[in-house]
Amino acid sequence: MPKIKQAIETKPRPKKQAKRAVKREKTQFSFKLFGKWEPADITNSSMRGYINMDPRFMPRSAGALRGRFHKSKMHIVERLALKLLVSGHTGKKHKLTSGKFGGGYGTVTLAVEKALEIIESKEKKNPLEVLAQAIENSALREEVISYQRGSIMAREAVVTSPQRRVDKTLRYFAQAAYRKSFNKNRSLAETLADELIAAYKGSADSFAIKEKERMEREASGAR
Repeated sequence: MPKIKQAIETKPRPKKQAKRAVKREKTQFSFKLFGKWEPADITNSSMRGYINMDPRFMPRSAGALRGRFHKSKMHIVERLALKLLVSGHTGKKHKLTSGKFGGGYGTVTLAVEKALEIIESKEKKNPLEVLAQAIENSALREEVISYQRGSIMAREAVVTSPQRRVDKTLRYFAQAAYRKSFNKNRSLAETLADELIAAYKGSADSFAIKEKERMEREASGAR
């Protein structure tokens, strides 16, 4: 019996420090959007904190994101697709019907994918880089608010928050693409690709660029 106890006592035990020193290797996955495009490098973008380009195969969060500024955690392509679902919506009203795109997330996602393919074939670049640059070129910096002062309505120029800059730009992209394809022979994917390319180049043909310049002129006059 004493020999057995001695054998048990002298059995080597793993040290706690050794356990802490062991680092578990994490499995890293490399996804391409729709299995085709790598995430764009937006480290030099002024809105990098509000444009999500995380590696993802399918841009769909299915309402899993919660909390304040949850939109910043959503993939930028998903945000664009969601704007296309209500592309006829302006302000607080539907000025145009959203047609067959209302509620059809699969339909608008397919249209966005085809638009990215068109951009890649025309520009010979990663279409996600074109999208990120188009958003940065079209994002307005200031706008006008109205408030009541006594018996009159006063207007004042305010700086637009980064989150709102991205939201309004994506809304303009969706509205321009839908209106140019409404009752026309052109598809939504073609008009969306044209709008993104024009915004990427800073052309006046872009509806988003025109709206940005118009709102900044109004803000300039309201200072």
